[in-house]
Amino acid sequence: MNQAEKLEQLRQQLLDSYKNRALLYYHIYEELTHALGPEQAEEILKRAIHRRGQERGKEYSQFTPANLAGVKEAFLTHLPDEGRLFEPEILTDTSEALDIKFHRCPLREAWVEAGLPDELVAKLCRIAAEVDYGLFHEAGFHFYADTWQPGSEGCCCLHIRPGGSS
Repeated sequence: MNQAEKLEQLRQQLLDSYKNRALLYYHIYEELTHALGPEQAEEILKRAIHRRGQERGKEYSQFTPANLAGVKEAFLTHLPDEGRLFEPEILTDTSEALDIKFHRCPLREAWVEAGLPDELVAKLCRIAAEVDYGLFHEAGFHFYADTWQPGSEGCCCLHIRPGGSS
């Protein structure tokens, strides 16, 4: 196997691992829904994923409260496979606002491939976005995400703003 083939194999393994994570989220959500109902299932899964984001957010706290250029560079640098899995596009890049649109998401792709209904895919996208809420809030930034909705193109759009009092 040559280098190009090895690289393609590694890329496929990375994509497969993200899709596996997506299906784990789905199955955990389904089990929690059966045991506790959909509202509690969503809240529990969001809290757990948010906590993981908080753990990662410590890495970004060096950029708080207002170094959006630094947080952009660090965040984009940490996207797997140089961003190929998410295809980020910078929509706004100023000292007051950083908006990043993802044109792909392997998690959403896995849920769609599994045949899940659009409403459930949108809910799972909302749940999965908690990792970013945890990350950016823990790092000291204001953050919100427009997660994928049925009929929309691409995936989510991240909105990062300087931290501090609000």
